[in-house]
Amino acid sequence: MLDVCHSRSSVKQIYTPLSAGQLHNMTEMGEIDEGFYSRQLYVLGREAMQRMGAARVLIAGMRGLGVEIAKNVILSGVNSVTVQDEGVASWTDLTSQFFLNESHIGQNRATSSLPQLSALNPHVHVSVHTGPLDENLLLQFQVVVLTDSSLDDQKRFGRHCHLNGIKFIVADTKGLCGQLFSDFGEEFEVLDADGETPVSAMIEHITKGNPGMVTCTYNQKLHFRDGCEVSFSEVQGMTELNSMSPMKITVCSPDCFSIVDTSGFSEYKRGGIVTEVKQRHVLKFKSLDEALLDRELLVNTDFGKTARHETLHLAFQALHSFVKKEGRLPKPRSQSDADVLAVMVRELNAAAQLEQLDEAVVRRLSYTAQGDLAPLNAFIGALAAQEVIKACGRKFMPLQQWLYFDALECLPEDDEDEDQLTEDCFSPKGVRYDGQIAVFGSAFQEKLGRQKHFLVGAGAIGCELFKNFALIGLGAGEGGHITVTDMDSIERSNLHRQFLFRSKDIGKQKSEVAAKAVKAMNPEMNITAHQNRLGSDSEHVYDYHFFMGLDGVFAALDNVETRVYLDERCVRHKKPMLEGGTRGGQGHTLVVVPHLTESYGPHGLSSDEAIPLCTLKNFPYRIEHTLQWARDQFEGLFKQTPDNVNLYLREPGFVERTLGLGEGEALDVLQGVCSNLEGIEAGGQRPTCWEDCVGWARCKWETLYNNDILQLLHCFPPEQVTSSGLPFWSGAKRCPHPLTFDPNNTTHMDYVVAAANLYGQIYGIKGTKDRASIKKVLEEVRVPPFSPKSSVKIYVTDEEMDAEKQRGNDDAARLDELTEKLASLSLSGLALQMHPIDFEKDVDDNFHVDYIVAASNLRAENYDIPAADRLQSKRIAGRIMPAIATTTAAVAGLMCLELYKLVQGHRKISSYRSAFLNLALPLPALSFEALNLRQTRVIGDRRVREWGNSVSWDMGLQQQGAVRQYSSGFSYGYKQKHCCYIRGCRDDRGSCDFVLDAEAPASKPPATQNSRRAFKLILRFSLSLLISVYQPWAN
Repeated sequence: MLDVCHSRSSVKQIYTPLSAGQLHNMTEMGEIDEGFYSRQLYVLGREAMQRMGAARVLIAGMRGLGVEIAKNVILSGVNSVTVQDEGVASWTDLTSQFFLNESHIGQNRATSSLPQLSALNPHVHVSVHTGPLDENLLLQFQVVVLTDSSLDDQKRFGRHCHLNGIKFIVADTKGLCGQLFSDFGEEFEVLDADGETPVSAMIEHITKGNPGMVTCTYNQKLHFRDGCEVSFSEVQGMTELNSMSPMKITVCSPDCFSIVDTSGFSEYKRGGIVTEVKQRHVLKFKSLDEALLDRELLVNTDFGKTARHETLHLAFQALHSFVKKEGRLPKPRSQSDADVLAVMVRELNAAAQLEQLDEAVVRRLSYTAQGDLAPLNAFIGALAAQEVIKACGRKFMPLQQWLYFDALECLPEDDEDEDQLTEDCFSPKGVRYDGQIAVFGSAFQEKLGRQKHFLVGAGAIGCELFKNFALIGLGAGEGGHITVTDMDSIERSNLHRQFLFRSKDIGKQKSEVAAKAVKAMNPEMNITAHQNRLGSDSEHVYDYHFFMGLDGVFAALDNVETRVYLDERCVRHKKPMLEGGTRGGQGHTLVVVPHLTESYGPHGLSSDEAIPLCTLKNFPYRIEHTLQWARDQFEGLFKQTPDNVNLYLREPGFVERTLGLGEGEALDVLQGVCSNLEGIEAGGQRPTCWEDCVGWARCKWETLYNNDILQLLHCFPPEQVTSSGLPFWSGAKRCPHPLTFDPNNTTHMDYVVAAANLYGQIYGIKGTKDRASIKKVLEEVRVPPFSPKSSVKIYVTDEEMDAEKQRGNDDAARLDELTEKLASLSLSGLALQMHPIDFEKDVDDNFHVDYIVAASNLRAENYDIPAADRLQSKRIAGRIMPAIATTTAAVAGLMCLELYKLVQGHRKISSYRSAFLNLALPLPALSFEALNLRQTRVIGDRRVREWGNSVSWDMGLQQQGAVRQYSSGFSYGYKQKHCCYIRGCRDDRGSCDFVLDAEAPASKPPATQNSRRAFKLILRFSLSLLISVYQPWAN
C-alpha cells in the first residue's frame, strides 16, 4: 500500500504494505462517532457500521467515476480506502474529477486527489497506489472496485476475487450510458434485507383452530407480508405462543392472519404483541466470466428500456473489443466508428440471440463514448458505493448482478438536428469541459455557461448539486449566474454527507461555505450566496423580477411546506423546477416543465400521523407514544412555561389575552405562571438553590411515574370491564403499574440528574452531574404522600375530552382565583426573568436528550413497553431524517441529467424522466416518464388551472418525510369518465398499499395518443413500485 506523506516542499511516496498488527489495530476502532455519523447510523445501524469499520477497500481508477465512488465510500466510514491509478490528469479529467484542478494536469490522478480524499473523514485511513494492479495486492482487501478498466482485467481480477472470497465490483460510464456489476462470491449472507424496523402489532384475539387466526387491534395497519416469520410475546391465556420459535404467517385480511395449529393450545384471554422476525438470506453469485453470458442477471431500471439495456450489455463488450483493436474509444459523431461498433455487436448477438437488438442505441453509444459526464458519474458512482457498503456491512440486498442505465434522452430530440451535428463540433478545445463537449458539442457548452439558476438549499443534496454545477459549467460563462440561499449553519452531523464542508467550517453559513468550495473547484463559477428563508417574508428579494430573470430552479429542501411554496412560485412565473428528496436509502426526483409536465402540487396530507391526546396522556402502547409524551413534557416544563412567565412580566395585557384562549387552556397557562413566580416556601415551584432543583426533580418523578399511574388505576382498575362485558385493559390499552423510586437504578437517576439540571437552567441556577452529591441531597427530600381521588375524571377518547370541554365545568372559579392571585403578587425588585430552553438534539452534554430518553423509558416501564436506546430515542423525539451520502449523490446526479434536457429545450414528454430510488433493494432505481398531466389541478372542491391550458387532467403527489408518496389519477375531459387510480402510501418502514380501480365509461371516449401514453405509464409505474415493495426475491 502506498502511503503518501505531505510536506510543503515535496511529496514522499513509500510502498509499505500494512502489517498484521496495523490491520488489527485498524479493526479495533472503538466506539462509533455518533456525532459524526448520527444520520447514517439510522440508515445502517450500529452493527453494520461496526462491520464496515473493519473493511479495507480498493478502488482502481481515479477519473470522475472512481473519485465519486471513493468519496462516498470514505464518507460512509469503512476502515481504509486505497485508491489506485497509474495515469496522469488531463484536461478531459476536469470535466468530472472534482478533486483535480488545472495545476494537477500532468500529475498522477490518485496522488493529486489524496489530500482532498483524506480530509473527507478523519476516521478512515486513505492511501494511494500508483503502480499496476496485481493479484497479491488485491489479497489485502475485502472489497475491490474497478473503474476505467479493460474487459480482460475485469475477467482476470474477477476470477481471482471470486476464488479468494473478495467482493468484486465493476463500474463504468461511457458518455450517457453506465454499467454496474457485483460479485459477492459463492456464498454471501445478507443479515438484513431491507433495513426497515421489524413490524409489530398488538393482538385483539386469537382463535383455537387449524390454522389459528390472529386478529390485531382495529386501529393499526398491518404491514406483514405473506410468508414472513413472526414471534409472539405477552400473550395471556394462550401462553404457548410466547415460547414458540418464529413461525410463518399467511395474511388473510387487513387486520388478520393465520398461524400454526392452535387447536390444542389454552384459551386466549387478552393482550399480546406479534413482531416480525428478520430473515437472513444466503445468496450465490456468478463470476464475471459466467455472468456475461447470463442475461437473466440484468436488473431493469426502466421498464420502458428493457430491450435497450439488453443491447447495452452487448454494446459495452463490443466497446472493449473496439478499444483493444483500435487503441482508442470511438470518435465523437464518427459514422465509420459507429459502423464498426454496430458490426461487433451484431457478431456478439449471433450467440446471444436477443429478441430485439437496438442498433440506434449502439450508434449513440459510439457517438458519445469519449464523453465523461459528472451527473452520470454521480449516479453510477453512488450505486457502486452503495454496493461497497452492502458488501462490508452485510445489510441490504445487493445487486444481482448486472445493471445498465442510460440517459440518451439528453441528446437532441429531433433526428434532423442530430444529423446536422459534425465531428468538429465535438472535438477537444483544451478546456475543462472537453469531456462534456464530446457528448453535447461546444455550442451547448456555451449555452450552459449563460444559464441563470436558483438553488434553494445548500445541505446534502445542495452540496452534490453545487459540485455538478461546477463540473458541467452551469452559469460559469458570460452572463451566467447561480443564486443559492440557505439559512442554516454547518453542524458536525452534516459532515459525513455534505462533502463540501469540513470541521473548520462548523458554525459557518452553509451557503457561503458551499459557494466558496465550488469556486475553488471551478474558478469560473458566478455565485451569489444568500441566507434567506424562502417564504412570504423574502418575497421582496425573490420577487417577480428575480424569477423572470431565471432559466430554472433547483429545490434541494428538507421540508414539504417550502417545496410547495417554491412550486407555486415556479408555476406562477412559468419557470421549470427540478426537485429531489431523500430519506435514508430512499429518494426521488421530479422534473417540472411549464405547459408540459405536472407540477409538485399542493401538500394534501401530513407526513406525521397525529397521536390521539388520550393515547399520549393515559394509554400509550408504542415507544413512539412515550417519546412524544417525553418531548411534550420537555417543551411544557422547560420552554413553554418560562416563555409564558416572561410574557407575563413583559406585557401588561398577557392575562386578558390568555383568558381569551378558553377556560381549559387559560387555566393551564396561568397555573404554570403563578407557580413559577412563587417561591417553594410560599407553596410555589420557584427554586432558590440547587437543592431545591433536585427536590423538584424527585417530586416530579414521583408524580409522573407513581402518583399519576395510581390515579389511573383507581379510575380504571386492572379487572375493569366495559359496558359490553369485555376487559377494559385489552387490545391497544396496556394496563400500567406504578414505579418505586430507587436511587441505585440508573434510569431513575438519569431522570433526576437531567430534570434537576434543566430546571436549574431555566432559573439561572448552576447544577452538577455528580451523582454522589445528588444522592446525598435526595436523602433530605421529603416526598408528599399521595392518595387517589374519586373526583378525578380521566378521558378515554379525544372525543370524550372535547365534549367535556364544550359542556364547560368549574374552571371559571379557579381562573378568577388565579387572576386575583397574580394581581396581588409583589414582583418589584425581584429578578424573575426565566431562561426558556429550545430543544437541541445534536449536543450530547446539554441534558436535553438525556431527559427525553430517561422520561420516555420510565413511562415505557410503567406500561411494559420495550425501552428504546439513546440513538433510537434521539431519532424519534428529534424527528431526525435518516441520511446517507450515496442517496443524495444519486438524486443530484439524476436531477442534473434532467437539466441537460431543460437547457436544450426538449418539448417531448417522453424525453423527461422522474425517478424513485431505494438503494436498499436489489432493484435500486426506477426511472419512469414524467407524466403529461398539465392542465388543471383539483384542490378540495376547486379546479385550479395549472399552466394555463384547458383540458382536464389532475394528479396529486404527497410527501412522506422527504420521500414522495405517489397518488396518481387521471380523467378525460368528457362527460363520461374512465379512470385508473393507483395509490402508494409509503409508511415509516417503506412499504406501500395500492388501490387500482377502473370505472368503465358509459360510452368510450376518443382515444388519444396522450391518454394511451398516460394510462400505460401509470400502469408501468405501479408495476415498478409493486416490484420494489413486495420484493419477490425475499420469499
